[in-house]
Amino acid sequence: MAREVSIGGVKIGGGRPLVLVAGPCVIENENATLRCAEKLMTICNGVGMSLIFKASYDKANRTSVTAYRGPGLKEGLRILAKVKDSLGVPVLSDIHSIEQVAPAADVLDVLQIPAFLCRQTDLLIAAARTGRAINVKKGQFLAPWDMKNVVGKLLSCDNENITLTERGASFGYNNLVVDMRSFPIMRATGCPVIFDATHSVQLPGGEGTSSGGQREYVEYLSRAAVAAGVDGVFMEVHEEPEQALCDGPNSVRLEDLPALLKKLKAIDAIVK
Repeated sequence: MAREVSIGGVKIGGGRPLVLVAGPCVIENENATLRCAEKLMTICNGVGMSLIFKASYDKANRTSVTAYRGPGLKEGLRILAKVKDSLGVPVLSDIHSIEQVAPAADVLDVLQIPAFLCRQTDLLIAAARTGRAINVKKGQFLAPWDMKNVVGKLLSCDNENITLTERGASFGYNNLVVDMRSFPIMRATGCPVIFDATHSVQLPGGEGTSSGGQREYVEYLSRAAVAAGVDGVFMEVHEEPEQALCDGPNSVRLEDLPALLKKLKAIDAIVK
């Protein structure tokens, strides 16, 4: 069983009930971000599920140089701090460089290491030394058993507040697949494991200058992952995915979330 990790009052792992990590792909503006966070809190309270709110202040690996990246570090952290303070919900965002670690750690409850950076030793160590919880996305290019080396880098800094996230593995061009064996393999590290249900249905670069996605498969994969015993589910959500400035094709429509969470909670109760 994975160890229990405490994140701003939310406990994940250790046999605890399923946790939702959710929010828009990127911070589009303050009002939309706060509105999304409030709706997510209402939905999670309604189904009895703990929430960690996520949104990126900068999407540094967009397909095209002209794609919207977000408001940037300073403004993005200000908005996330407002979400955290006004709603009392833990917040998570991506960090991309060592210079971002200290200011991000002043606000965020979880420092997320993006999949493409999951082997960047200096970034991992800088993040771990803050004492904040670290969520590492498994790279699309890594085998699940390779994540033990990533965990080893973080543990070398005496930080056990680690979660690992499966987000699919590259399968040919512009496609990802999820190997359900990865969940127990990564949990063998002792870390709680999260399934990224929306990035796993992404079609990277599939639209030429942006990524495509198949949100119609989010429910099926997330149900399978919860049945496999994951500790949390990560989902990008939006009021109007068709209008989203990033990852719209794979984002879950907010109004569809309550019914899905009820199903996932029921499966989780059976498994645990």
